[in-house]
Amino acid sequence: MPQSQEHAISVSNLVKTYDGRKMAVDDITFSVKKGEIYGLLGKNGAGKTTTIKILTTLIPPTSGNVEVLGHDPVKAPVYIKKHVGVVQQEESFDFATVETNMKIYATLWQIPREEAKARTEELLELFELTEVRKTRAFELSGGQKKKLQVARELLHDMDILFLDEPTVGMDPIMRRRILDNIRKRAQNGMTVLFTTHFLEEADYICDRIAIMSKGKIKVEGTSSELKNTYG
Repeated sequence: MPQSQEHAISVSNLVKTYDGRKMAVDDITFSVKKGEIYGLLGKNGAGKTTTIKILTTLIPPTSGNVEVLGHDPVKAPVYIKKHVGVVQQEESFDFATVETNMKIYATLWQIPREEAKARTEELLELFELTEVRKTRAFELSGGQKKKLQVARELLHDMDILFLDEPTVGMDPIMRRRILDNIRKRAQNGMTVLFTTHFLEEADYICDRIAIMSKGKIKVEGTSSELKNTYG
């Protein structure tokens, strides 16, 4: 099967440097099959966020080849943006309330009104945001803000979901609830690229894991393979 048909994401010899000297991403190669949950595991500064920003068209690579859904993010950014969801580390809120944030996202993704309303109620309940639905987003706690970021993105359908440390600041029960929801969606065909520095999260949710350090992928494999090889 041609790679573009089998894989949702293909990365070959990807390099990114911001200053021409230090490599934020240093010649990495990996691929993610359609419907797979692929984890990038590593400490802060390992290059995980930079990799996601390249794949989601936010920044260009310095060199290398990248395909997302068979398209180059530099050459086809509009196509890719229409087919992916992204939860970034950085906050992206305005003065709107939780409820209005959801309505804005539903409008942007052109979700029919009744469907948007039903999805919003389901997600607010799932993420325990019902009681703060009239609260302005910037007044929420850190964990509540992150929950809202994830909930907004899950409003719409997508082929690939990019999650950059989506559970930071959440309690263990909510973290598990979100991971279970993501895994259920992957079982229905959605591809997930998931970054984390929590070993237990990667072990729980990811089909395969790549461990990054200083811009490089050091090892890659299933959780069982990595445990058996490295302990």
